[in-house]
Amino acid sequence: MKRKFFAYPYIVWMILFIAVPMLFIFYYAFNVDGTWTAEKFFSTLKDADNWRILWVSIEFAFGTTAICLLLGYPIAYILSNMKKSVAGFISILFFVPMWMNFVLRTYAWSAIIEYAIPELFGVTESLTDTASGRTIAVLLVLVYDFLPFMVMPLYNTLSKLDKSLLEASRDLGANGVKTFFRVVLPLSVPGIVSGITMVFVPSITAFTVPALIGNGAYMLYGNKIETAITSAAGYHKNDFSVGSTLSIILLLCIVVSTVIMNRFDKDKEGGSIL
Repeated sequence: MKRKFFAYPYIVWMILFIAVPMLFIFYYAFNVDGTWTAEKFFSTLKDADNWRILWVSIEFAFGTTAICLLLGYPIAYILSNMKKSVAGFISILFFVPMWMNFVLRTYAWSAIIEYAIPELFGVTESLTDTASGRTIAVLLVLVYDFLPFMVMPLYNTLSKLDKSLLEASRDLGANGVKTFFRVVLPLSVPGIVSGITMVFVPSITAFTVPALIGNGAYMLYGNKIETAITSAAGYHKNDFSVGSTLSIILLLCIVVSTVIMNRFDKDKEGGSIL
């Protein structure tokens, strides 16, 4: 009974900040100006521009996730082969930027891209002056922001690998490359899947980075939801249907990602934090 008592605050937190907001989302999706209707909901679903923006956001999320995986796996693998004390110290240095406010970090990167990099290389144009440059800049900052979320589950999984399996592989004549691809990589799949989920989902909803780094030139899915909600709050007091419908689509994406993660990460090896 005493143990259950400590779970009550968490249950209250979930009800207030997860269940209640979700109920409001579904309420406003089908309630327009006090009238229950599905017309606005289906008109939002039929809007091709919303799906185009979602696809562009998915492309950015795929790119961010792929780069984070390519960078994060070697980092996690190197850390997992270090002494625990050394790996812990390096991990702290690696995750220190996460303690700073997300918006402040983005503003800092905006200043670096706009002023520091051009001055360093002696060029007059900023990276964000061109469309391709803005794409690179947005991807760069997204990777910077979400790379730790890829490293955490990977390191957690790789550090728990049974070293005797690696020794057995070498004893059977496999070199380092074969051992990695036949033993290490398959056993680290739960961490890979967990890391992909933790990076992919928030990358779709990112709106601060495109707004500040892309100079407002990018309208990704998170920006679309933010614009729909703020415009409704400013001009049509009770018409949150568009933003709510877009949020429901996003919620379905999260549910699908969670189902995939649970299927590959049955033991929850990759889901915990350092």
